Amino acid sequence: MNIKRLAAFLLIVIVTLGVVAWSSPGLLAKVRLGLDLKGGFEILYVAEPIEAGKEVTRDSLIQTAQSLEKRANASGVAEPDVTTEGTNRIRVKLAGVENQEQVRELLRKPAELSFRGPDGKKEMIGSDFVEGAAKVGFDTANRPLIQIEVIDKDKFADVTRRLLGQPLAIYLDEQQLSAPIVQSVLPDGKATITGNYTFEEATELKDIINLGALPLKLTEKYTQSIGATLGLQSLEQTVKAGVIGSLLILVFMVAFYRVPGIVAAITLIAYTWLVLVVFYLMNATLTLPGIAALILGIGMAVDANIIKFERIKEEIRSGKSLLSSLKSGSKHSIRTIMDANITNIISGGVLYAIGNGAIKGFALTMIVSILISMLTNILFSKFLIDLLIRSNLFKKPTYFGVKEADIRDL
Repeated sequence: MNIKRLAAFLLIVIVTLGVVAWSSPGLLAKVRLGLDLKGGFEILYVAEPIEAGKEVTRDSLIQTAQSLEKRANASGVAEPDVTTEGTNRIRVKLAGVENQEQVRELLRKPAELSFRGPDGKKEMIGSDFVEGAAKVGFDTANRPLIQIEVIDKDKFADVTRRLLGQPLAIYLDEQQLSAPIVQSVLPDGKATITGNYTFEEATELKDIINLGALPLKLTEKYTQSIGATLGLQSLEQTVKAGVIGSLLILVFMVAFYRVPGIVAAITLIAYTWLVLVVFYLMNATLTLPGIAALILGIGMAVDANIIKFERIKEEIRSGKSLLSSLKSGSKHSIRTIMDANITNIISGGVLYAIGNGAIKGFALTMIVSILISMLTNILFSKFLIDLLIRSNLFKKPTYFGVKEADIRDL
């Protein structure tokens, strides 16, 4: 018996299971849960311009979505999910919201850009500015500045005359963004906003002013609300079903394939843990379809193991040694496994590209699961079985699910 090989196998298994057991509670607590698991609501808005004759541009739609996200953050909602769809739709997902009506009322209100004097009076609003005219430029010292243009030149000249030497603060809703000082009377309707801006800050302020020139009205097209209790119940039932199904799979693998089945059980545990780690690092949101894809991924990982183990058993029955059977069986099964996995990755990619919401979550989880499965259940599994065979502790074919009577002479 080769003690070093056996010791290496045991050390790798102990460290792997130890890391999984030690880190899993904290990892599960940090993974973001979707509203179908945590509770909350989802709204699909249709955006349209307030002023007749205007159009919803791509930039205005994106800026409106960013404005909604900032409003949700300001209301105390943690990590809102706001995405644009098509040419005039915005989907908002807010998990863990208690006062839904208050948040919905806050979100549906059009973003209001205003320029206010020292007394708080609104001197100008977003529609006073020429649409898309705000641009980022640079002064003689190469510092960023914002160039703007208004529609009513006389009104702007009057405002700058009255507030000469005073601040004209820029507000988005009730949040002050900047407070530039009026340094001269501007009769031509054009102005330059200067300050200690970074390029990113100047670009953001430019975008907000352009958005203010084309405010959008949002109409709720679709809404879905899920209570926190229902979300928690769904999570518990889904996890319970997944654990029971996984345990039954592990028992089957050990009973049918013996030593390789034990190795498969270890690699499946490592696989599930790695999927959660990747989800945490990606800051992805785990939903019910995502959990379903994860459980489906476990089944696909088992399928890859079965293909490989059956091929190894065929090689053992042909009369080859255990080590030769492992090498030959792994080599001949890899093409079948890769074909199946690549096909599923392509299907997942198509679903992610054309789907939205829950479908994208399902597709992303499936793709991540397949990639990690290829790492753990092909390479890691082969490495562990190789260590066991080379340890010479399990020499009999029965340890690999093959009866000696079924072995043919070479």
